[in-house]
Amino acid sequence: MKCRVCNQDSSVIFNAVILKKYDIKYYNCSYCGFLQTEEPYWIKEAYAESINLSDTGIMYRNLFLSSISSSILYCFFDRKKSFLDFAGGYGIFTRLMRDIGFDFYWNDKYSQNLIARGFEHKDTDIELITSFESFEHFENPIEEIESMLEISRNILFSTELLPAIVPNPKEWEYYGLGHGQHISFYSMDTLKYIATKYNLNLYTNKYSLHLLTDRKISNLSFQLLLKISRFGFFNIVKKLMKSKINNDWELLK
Repeated sequence: MKCRVCNQDSSVIFNAVILKKYDIKYYNCSYCGFLQTEEPYWIKEAYAESINLSDTGIMYRNLFLSSISSSILYCFFDRKKSFLDFAGGYGIFTRLMRDIGFDFYWNDKYSQNLIARGFEHKDTDIELITSFESFEHFENPIEEIESMLEISRNILFSTELLPAIVPNPKEWEYYGLGHGQHISFYSMDTLKYIATKYNLNLYTNKYSLHLLTDRKISNLSFQLLLKISRFGFFNIVKKLMKSKINNDWELLK
C-alpha cells in the first residue's frame, strides 16, 4: 500500500479491531514514518456524530488551545488580520478567539456550526489557519494540507505525534479504536517531510502542537512562548486585545 503522505511503499505493522467489530490493517511507511489504516470503509459509520461521544476533553482542549494560540498569533503574526479555524467542529474555538479579540472565521465540511454562526469563512483573506485535532482524521492528508495552503501558508495545528517506537494498539489511546475516526498518524519525520515538500518552516513542541509557516521564527522564542503561555502571558494578551463580543452582537442582531 502506498503511503498517503509521501507515496512510498508502506507495509503492514499490525491489525486492530475498531468500532468493536472491524479487524483492520495499519500500514507504516519506512521513508517518512507515517502510519495509516487501510482504506477506511467504515468512516461513514464512524461519523454518525461528527464529535465522538468519548471526547470528554472538548471544552478543556478549546480553552487551553485558545490561550496558547492567542499568544502565538499576538507575538508572531499580524493580529489585526483575519484567521480561520479549519475543521472547526461546533465553532467553539472560533467563538472563543473572537471573544478574545481575534477576527476568526469557521469552516467544517462534516460538522454543524452551533457556536460561531454568522462567521463562516467565505472569501476573507486569511493570515493563519488553525486546525486542531483534525490531521489524524484526514483520509487524504496531502489533499487537505494543500487545500489549507491555498488559503494561507501559515498553519497552526495539533495532533499527537507517534512515539519513536510505534506502540501496539492497546498501548496508545490515540488510535481511537472505539470511535474509528483516527486514521492518520504522524511522526516527527512525517512533519519534516511535509515542511520540506512545501518549503515551510516547522516549529513544534515535539508532542502535539505544531506550526508550519513560511515565516522564520526563532525556535528559542517559540519554545519560550509556549512555556510562558502556561504562566499567565495569555492574560496579558487578553488585556491588550479588544474583545469582539459587543461588536459581533451589534453586527448579528
